[in-house]
Amino acid sequence: MTGRRVLRRAVTASAIGNATEWFDYGIYAYGVSYISSALFPGDAQQATLFALATFAISFLVRPFGGLFWGPLGDTLGRKSVLALTILMMAGSTVCIGLIPSYAAIGFWSPLLLVVLRMVQGFSTGGEYGGAATFMAEYAPDEKRGFYGSFLEFGTLGGFSLGALLMLGFSLVLGDQAMHDWGWRLPFLVAAPLGLVGVYLRSKMDDTPVFQEIERAGEQEKAIGVELRDLVSAYWRPLLVLSGLVVALNAVNYTLLSFMPTYFATQLGLTTDESLIVPIVGMLFMMLFLPFVGYLSDRVGRKPLWWLSLGGIFILAIPLYHLMAAGFVEAMFGFALLGLLYVPQLATISATFPAMFPTQVRFAGFAIAYNVSTSLFGGTAPAVNDWLIGITGTNLVPAYFMMGACVIGGIALIFVVETAGHSLRGTEIPGTERSMRELQALDSNDAPGIRSIA
Repeated sequence: MTGRRVLRRAVTASAIGNATEWFDYGIYAYGVSYISSALFPGDAQQATLFALATFAISFLVRPFGGLFWGPLGDTLGRKSVLALTILMMAGSTVCIGLIPSYAAIGFWSPLLLVVLRMVQGFSTGGEYGGAATFMAEYAPDEKRGFYGSFLEFGTLGGFSLGALLMLGFSLVLGDQAMHDWGWRLPFLVAAPLGLVGVYLRSKMDDTPVFQEIERAGEQEKAIGVELRDLVSAYWRPLLVLSGLVVALNAVNYTLLSFMPTYFATQLGLTTDESLIVPIVGMLFMMLFLPFVGYLSDRVGRKPLWWLSLGGIFILAIPLYHLMAAGFVEAMFGFALLGLLYVPQLATISATFPAMFPTQVRFAGFAIAYNVSTSLFGGTAPAVNDWLIGITGTNLVPAYFMMGACVIGGIALIFVVETAGHSLRGTEIPGTERSMRELQALDSNDAPGIRSIA
């Protein structure tokens, strides 16, 4: 049984890495107008499109990060990988704040940004799946939803901190200073965040669930073998998780990353208003995350996902019409959309790791999550912006969310409910084989784990 103090440290160590990752997304999304004018050529519209495309580029390498870090996390352990990924993430974020302007070094400026965004994408390919796995394997089975929700508390906390810093510096320094040099300051804050995260993770042992199969000699011995096992034996959960992530991250990146640009360019809000609306909405969402995580431990993950997917599909268009009515209406509409999204966000760490057995959990989560995210999540801001230009309607983000929710609903049909089920062992949690395996493990009469059928 994991002690309360150790559990709190595990939750904090996991959440701070996620906060560091989303801190970068926050300052990039909320500072895109400053970044585009400083590091890209062309007029404001062209530069913004280039900056959004660069945001999407980092997601193209996330699957490679998942392929690299995921199997390492299953062979060497979760702890070592998580210490490296947070260091790479924080370091590349700091370096973005140090890139000379386009006026100073020409095309090297956007090229350096692209390279650093790719480093971030590569490290993030292991960070999120590893942090969620680490959190889930430490949490008690009956409270996995509650404790897992704090990983997403870190997500919104990091994003909100980045957004608040960018907004705060904008209000204090003024528009001209922000364009000249002020936009760089929030990027430098990633340094202490990363160092704190590395320290916390270095003080943790690997998860009890992973240590159990390691003692039995049942962890994956080679990356090639694990990838073969994933494709041949676990293709179904790979596909199901990918479908859920389409809904999750198409909504996520449209709502959190694209909306500041959308409010300013499509709805005519001022720059400051366009930043304030999502910040207020995210802080509102954070209040409900632990409650919804706790609720998922009582009623299950799937009912909450059905509520979220159905609610967004039905109400997306009315809420986008509401947001178009003005600043106050935009705050209400965004907050309601965010509240509908919370049941998905709050239960990621409880739902996704439980779709794979221990020996392939990190890799299965990391690969499926990042492949789907790179295609349908990180590209969402650029795709939404492009489709609005092509179609001439500013309801494109609503249609985008609705289509993603349909895909997520189809995938959800095939999800096994795992609320309250143990993540121990080498069988998929929640299945009959897993229950028989756990009985044998608890009776201590089995020489190994995978020998139990």
